[in-house]
Amino acid sequence: MQNVIVIVYLAVVLLVGLLAGRGIKNMKDYAVADKSFGSMVIFATLSASFIGGGFSMGNAEKVFLIGIANIVALWGFSLKEILVATFIAPRMERYPDAISVGDIMEPHYGKGARVFSGIFGVALCAGILGAQVGAMGYIFNLFLGIDRSTGILIGCGIVIAYATFGGMRSVVWTDVIQFLVLTVGIPLTLYFGIRQAGGWESLTASIPAARLQLPTEPGAVLSLAALFLTFLLGETLVPPYVQRLLIGRSAGHVSRGTMMSGLFSIPFFAITGLIGLVALALDPSLNPNLAMPFVIKASLHPILQGIVIAAVISIIMSSADSFLNGAAIAFSNDIVRPLRSTPLESGTELMLARLTTLGVGLLAILFALSIESLLDILIYAYNFWAPTVLVPLAAAILGFRATRRRFIAGAAAGIAAALAWNNLTAVPFHIDGLVVGCLANLAVFFMVPAGE
Repeated sequence: MQNVIVIVYLAVVLLVGLLAGRGIKNMKDYAVADKSFGSMVIFATLSASFIGGGFSMGNAEKVFLIGIANIVALWGFSLKEILVATFIAPRMERYPDAISVGDIMEPHYGKGARVFSGIFGVALCAGILGAQVGAMGYIFNLFLGIDRSTGILIGCGIVIAYATFGGMRSVVWTDVIQFLVLTVGIPLTLYFGIRQAGGWESLTASIPAARLQLPTEPGAVLSLAALFLTFLLGETLVPPYVQRLLIGRSAGHVSRGTMMSGLFSIPFFAITGLIGLVALALDPSLNPNLAMPFVIKASLHPILQGIVIAAVISIIMSSADSFLNGAAIAFSNDIVRPLRSTPLESGTELMLARLTTLGVGLLAILFALSIESLLDILIYAYNFWAPTVLVPLAAAILGFRATRRRFIAGAAAGIAAALAWNNLTAVPFHIDGLVVGCLANLAVFFMVPAGE
């Protein structure tokens, strides 16, 4: 029965994606869906986009291993969404014709900055997509008996089909369906998982007390703060989320949708993390990567399993399609377009964006097969963005003096600091190089005189 539910669900998502994508005629429609969406749709698509395999299965895995401190660390992402809603989203009306990060960067820093942000945007999207693709493999393997590699190919193929055909319209409307399913399915998993463990008191009594406590030693507190900053900075203003800031009917709709998404993520991250504790209580010897799938399988009736498996697949697909689309737009609009001496015809440009998804999908598969931990894939991918593009992009949107000299100096400092920190030190207190690189970029950006 659960297999039937999953197959029907996948067919519905594919059909909705293909139907929603009809009538796409140009890059603007493909990238930002003609800026036609209200706050509730933005809330749903943004939430579905960021709650991917890393923030669900990966969160359960890390809480299984280290405890609730990982939930607190993920709240750095929640704070980021709230800050973006407050300070960034209201200013996006300054870019009425923008469809990508490069369209924002070029007026402030020049064509080179646009290409630079496009290259790093594609690399980032491929890495984050890799986390989602890897999660697909685990789900298909555990529940449908398909080996991990084949599951990766099947799941990625479905996403590529509708994301390639319909662009942002397909992505948004499939995200809405996926959001509705995951907001029901994942809380159900926690509820029945706690019941399976004998109730909350029995659960907490059967796991080490340290898993339920935040660290108090100065070094551990510093490590937690560094991880909090990693999630605060790592996905800030990455291409798919910038696109969500550009699809609204007005800045008010974008701000409200983004704020609701940030507030929603706070309890949702707690739910996915606590599922990891349920898995620990039920089977301490379990492979941590399978914490969430194990709880689903151990605690739910087969019919409910089908619904919740569909919810988990929703989580993964909704994030994967967003980063596929973001990579395609970054490549075609921010790399190919500025490097050509003559513009591509509208139809050719649209076809290029669609074909790009295949290449990004292959890169994502390589990421997924080479790195085991889903959250580790995310953190690795973050190093392509926060130390290089985040500071100049945010500075430009917020109205600070943005010049080519500041961009070059800041990005060079960010790259150098991140590489040196990750490769020449023992990474003290588990402070990732992206935090050091981002801070170096910030310091140098504002230290350099604002000349052309």
